[in-house]
Amino acid sequence: MSEQNVNFEAAWAVSQAPATGRRAEAHRLANAMRRVIDHLVQVAAPEQDLAAAADALERYAKRLAKYPISRAYEGFAESANAGDPHAFFDHSPLIGIANPLAPPIRLAVLGNKVEGRVTFGVAYEGPPGHVHGGFLAAAFDEVLGMAQSLTGNPGMTGTLTIRYRRPTPLLTELVFEAYVDRVDGRKIFTHGTLSANGQLTAEADGLFIAVGQERFAAMAAMVTERANSSQEKSRRESTRKSHEKK
Repeated sequence: MSEQNVNFEAAWAVSQAPATGRRAEAHRLANAMRRVIDHLVQVAAPEQDLAAAADALERYAKRLAKYPISRAYEGFAESANAGDPHAFFDHSPLIGIANPLAPPIRLAVLGNKVEGRVTFGVAYEGPPGHVHGGFLAAAFDEVLGMAQSLTGNPGMTGTLTIRYRRPTPLLTELVFEAYVDRVDGRKIFTHGTLSANGQLTAEADGLFIAVGQERFAAMAAMVTERANSSQEKSRRESTRKSHEKK
């Protein structure tokens, strides 16, 4: 691999360092929300407890809604876009520690391969006692995306082929392994496997198309612009209502 691979590994290691301050509290909140989701889909709580929990969450949702929307990017939402990132990936729906939708998958760069470890809870159930195949496909997309980033080129998924060998169990540590098979111009071919208790449960092939960093920068700028526009609209509406009350 190129020198960019070394830079990638260093940046990833930095991104996985223990969080502090606001970021640490975002991680703690997301983890608490994951526990709520996990309990909600499997615990037969009485009506009054469900009502109390709903009241508390509605109050907090209202509290969060009073703050301005911020979509300034300190990194990337998915590893495939990163190339050589100085990013935290906190908001990824698959590996983001601050995203309560994420299991999350814990990734490690091991030489020229990527290893991912994750335990899917009952909220991700498809067949009874097993992980929904759609979540596994999304997980493969993320892990293979990280592998293709080892080339130093950010890319987007062109095709993703999954072969399900046997049902993948819930509540069991799963191990993903992925690597770059070959590179042909802008095309980056990757392969990955998924195992549970040492048994292969699925494998995947992914084709990623390298895209310049400027493309992702432009996409991020569009999101930031929309967020700023929305924030300005909310500010004007708040000012108008304040004047009407007077």
